[in-house]
Amino acid sequence: MDLETIEFDVTDQVATLTLNRPESMNAFNDRMGDEIVWFWETVRDTMDIHAVVIQANGERAFCTGADIKGGMKWVYAENLWGWMDPGGKLSPKFHHKCWKPVVVAAHGLCAGGAHYFLNEADIVICSDDAEFFDPHANMGTVCAVEPIGMLARGVPLGDVLRWTLMGSEERITAETALRLGLVTEVVARDDLRARAREIAVSIAQRDPIGIQGSVKAIWESLDMTRTPGLVNGFNYTTIGNPPHEQGRTHTRGPSISYR
Repeated sequence: MDLETIEFDVTDQVATLTLNRPESMNAFNDRMGDEIVWFWETVRDTMDIHAVVIQANGERAFCTGADIKGGMKWVYAENLWGWMDPGGKLSPKFHHKCWKPVVVAAHGLCAGGAHYFLNEADIVICSDDAEFFDPHANMGTVCAVEPIGMLARGVPLGDVLRWTLMGSEERITAETALRLGLVTEVVARDDLRARAREIAVSIAQRDPIGIQGSVKAIWESLDMTRTPGLVNGFNYTTIGNPPHEQGRTHTRGPSISYR
């Protein structure tokens, strides 16, 4: 695909998606949505890609959501119940059934629809200048998908509601995001990309079938109570784990720890 709004690279079995609309603070328009659909389908269907890093160009922002003024069209279907959320194009798991692990490296402003990337990532790290907020309340529009995704990640209800209802006046700093569990690690801005890649390369060196089965089972368990989740997970172990005498050769990457 002739890419205009993203950059795509594969090295060491890690695919890197770089948002590349810095002049618009990496807000997504229709073109970016279509290119990201291509990205997720390519990652999903390419066996030699084992993990993903999402990062962004520009100094000010990782992503500021939908670019209504810059080509993001909200097209309502004639059938009320046939309308699709255009932001769903960004979501690897719910919309594209891509279970390859995703590491997000967020910096600067992370607003609104940026959480389509964050909420379906497996690991989110950020730089110490990151700020997370949602402007829907400022515009008098419903904010639902983004905060629901935050709840699924385990961010406490009270903090999610505060973030949702106070609009852009309520900004979650990197330090607070770490405390709430929105991110798992905070690093210096200059170290962000290297650290995200270090994590992704470590994961990519491991057995991809086992890793994807683990990701799928864990995410699906969020929609289940405990016992069905355990049953579903056990079923995946019988599918993805061959008998010991037929076991795959498992590779183990370098040890890696939180900093």
